[in-house]
Amino acid sequence: MPLGSATAASAWQLFSLRANLQAVSYPFDASVHEQMVRYATNAFAHGRSPLTGWFPYIGLGSAQFLHYQSLPALVAGLAGTVLGPGNAFRWSLYLLLSLWPLAIYASARLSGLTPAAAAVAACLSPLVASHTGVGFEQGAYLWSGGAEVWAQLWASWVLPFAWATTWRAMRDRRYLGLAVALIALTVALHFETGYLALLGVMVMAFAGPGRLRPRLARAGALFGASLVASAWALVPLVAMSRWASVNEVLAPTSYVRGYGAGQDLAWLFSGQVFDARHTVPAISLAVLAGVVLAIVRWKREPLTRALLVWFAASLALSFGPTTWGPLYNAVPAHSDLFARRFLMGAQLSGLYLAGRGAVAVGGWLARELPVLRRRGRGGPLSRRAGRTALVFTIGGGLALAWPAAHAVARNDNQNGKLISAQASADRAQGAQMAPLIAYIKRHGDGRAYAGSVNNWGRHFTVGYVAVYKYLEMQDVDEATYIVPTASLMLGPQFHFDEQDPSDYALFGVRYLVLPATMQSPVPAQRVMARGPYALWVIPPNSYVDLVEVTGRLSANRADVTSQTGWLLTSSVISHHEDSSVSWPGQPAPRPTGSAIPGGKAPGIVENLNANLARGQLSARVDLHRPGALLLSAAYDPGWHATVDGRRAPVEMLAPAVMGVQLRPGPHQVVFSYHGYRWYPELVALSLLPLAGLWLLGHRGRTGCPGPS
Repeated sequence: MPLGSATAASAWQLFSLRANLQAVSYPFDASVHEQMVRYATNAFAHGRSPLTGWFPYIGLGSAQFLHYQSLPALVAGLAGTVLGPGNAFRWSLYLLLSLWPLAIYASARLSGLTPAAAAVAACLSPLVASHTGVGFEQGAYLWSGGAEVWAQLWASWVLPFAWATTWRAMRDRRYLGLAVALIALTVALHFETGYLALLGVMVMAFAGPGRLRPRLARAGALFGASLVASAWALVPLVAMSRWASVNEVLAPTSYVRGYGAGQDLAWLFSGQVFDARHTVPAISLAVLAGVVLAIVRWKREPLTRALLVWFAASLALSFGPTTWGPLYNAVPAHSDLFARRFLMGAQLSGLYLAGRGAVAVGGWLARELPVLRRRGRGGPLSRRAGRTALVFTIGGGLALAWPAAHAVARNDNQNGKLISAQASADRAQGAQMAPLIAYIKRHGDGRAYAGSVNNWGRHFTVGYVAVYKYLEMQDVDEATYIVPTASLMLGPQFHFDEQDPSDYALFGVRYLVLPATMQSPVPAQRVMARGPYALWVIPPNSYVDLVEVTGRLSANRADVTSQTGWLLTSSVISHHEDSSVSWPGQPAPRPTGSAIPGGKAPGIVENLNANLARGQLSARVDLHRPGALLLSAAYDPGWHATVDGRRAPVEMLAPAVMGVQLRPGPHQVVFSYHGYRWYPELVALSLLPLAGLWLLGHRGRTGCPGPS
């Protein structure tokens, strides 16, 4: 019956979420996730590794698969070679979300919770809803929520088992290798969830079963081995971290800094961590029962104690710098973390506590209700009375959970209607957009611009999807502020001034997709209009430009936007001038000359041939004075250049694009991208601790039984 309950919860999900299998455009971050799957599928189909490729579509390009949690896209991309990338993305989203109750049940049983407690946790898992909406909850993955945290969904399957095997490994060495493998897998799937997996090891060191000293030693071994097993993902990330931007736009906000202890605790005690928008806080009450039980049975039930410590530690981590201030700097890579996301650890451990607490309360009621009905008669309970009390207890629990279940069903139904409406818009309005997109792809040699999140662009849509997101779904290279990416040009793009022609040249914008009723904000030629959409072209613009490097400035990944932002409001670029950038660890290139009155380019560009998705660009240039060929792509040390067949240094130009200096005369310039090259060696290194711990765990099979 307990397993049947978890299976029924997943069956309900499979039915209620079936609309998510429709092929539609996505309004938020899922557009990037699906685009990464398409890129990975294409790379695999042509025998290339996505990990070492250049991802050109957002932020003026980046080594996206190195800097961003890319394992889900790699796995789905590989499946996409058989199923098609769109099908692989949608089916992964649908199945991982629908079957999550089974993952909760299985991991709870592996941890040592009773079948009844595991079943309650599993049945409650689809009902979780928080105020922020980005935790381990259904709303974070629906189309109507933008499926923003698809990579987190993959990790939400692995983290429960990483915690469970970590618990087991504290007493049974046979679980050591499996625990390390699952922790490392969680890290590779989603970085913030990986922090929670490693946090689980730290919790076990101090709150796990057994004596403290052996526990600390085993936890230390687990932690170290997990980091080594994650080397293939972590080492490139750390080695190339200087070239990954800190999002200056979001850095000061609660998205990154967390909401703080006051707000998070207020949400917790008002039911907004588990029961936001529910009329009855059923999950929160069950969590409270579990917390009380863990405190009362602190010494007698090590597992319940550990769940409580996991809950408290995750909650404390989610407070972020808003509460902890400089102390938060002790967290590795703290500037790259979105602290509010750690609330998902409290939700996961809270589900287990809710299962344990609900069963404890239900058991007490099943014992006490018949006694209360027969006041003073005492004695052992009859079998019928016990069964009757159990039925009433289960019925009461279902009644409490019904408002939450009804709210989730209503949201699923509304999500399905929105998907159907978007599918209709994709067919009708998408057909109007198709000729514009075909023209851009056919002529190429530059990016598109269709507004941004901070101007009219957010209201210019195909159905419910902003046109700049729709273009992304069609793999059109464009210049607009789109996350998630670690591109050094992410911040400067946010401050793009659409009234300034020089910004279009700097960002390589050649095409404008505008409302048909809107005039181009800069000099441009109108090419066509279809329905509410019009296409304009700026003929002189392309991916490259010839400039004089007339100054130098200093910046790093955390302040590149603020240090170079003045360029976007000055006349420098319009005069074909730019500045070199001194970056930590490398000197700024020398200026090529001084400003020239009149602002004419130092030469001309001919025969441009660009395929940035393959990391390639070539051009013929002819200069009548020294200058630099500026490539409108975010700087990355993986880019290399040759001038007339000889290697030439690629230098960073402001804000964070790249260029190569040239002498007067004709030149053939070729740019090519070569990504991080040590992945095979790091994969081999990552496998070493797994093999060693597997041998250790199975040698003689002398491990102690797992904790109960």
